[in-house]
Amino acid sequence: MTHLDGPVALVLSRQKLPYIDRTRYASARGVARGAYVLADAPGGAPQVVLLASGSEVSIILDAQTQLAAAGIRARTVSAPSLEVFARQSEEYRISVLTPGVPRVAIEAAHPMSWYQWVGGDGTVIGIDHFGASAPAPRIYQEFGLTAAHVIEAVRALVAKR
Repeated sequence: MTHLDGPVALVLSRQKLPYIDRTRYASARGVARGAYVLADAPGGAPQVVLLASGSEVSIILDAQTQLAAAGIRARTVSAPSLEVFARQSEEYRISVLTPGVPRVAIEAAHPMSWYQWVGGDGTVIGIDHFGASAPAPRIYQEFGLTAAHVIEAVRALVAKR
């Protein structure tokens, strides 16, 4: 409501999405900054940063829980507007993305916009083709838009270190 210097879009989903209990996670105040730490790594500094927006945020939260059970500390970042995040100070962006830590982003669309944020040693899980149609759960499974696929990508990145 306070954004006055450009267009604004509210993108809504028809999917049935899990409820994200904001009493368990960071407040949504960071939305105005384009991206924010939704849930920090339990038990210490993060070994990986997980990024998503919209429908995929619940996937990275699920992956974070499973990774913690396996002893891998993950920070989850909700990034509803990469364009707004890009306009934030470098200090703020660094505080969210943790330099030197590998990153995995997931996007139920073309992954191109995420490469800037995951860096050269990160991974983006996305869809780089057109033409499939099915109920969302089936599409997500077929295209690897799952917590299991995020965890697989994280394990590969952590193993390189």
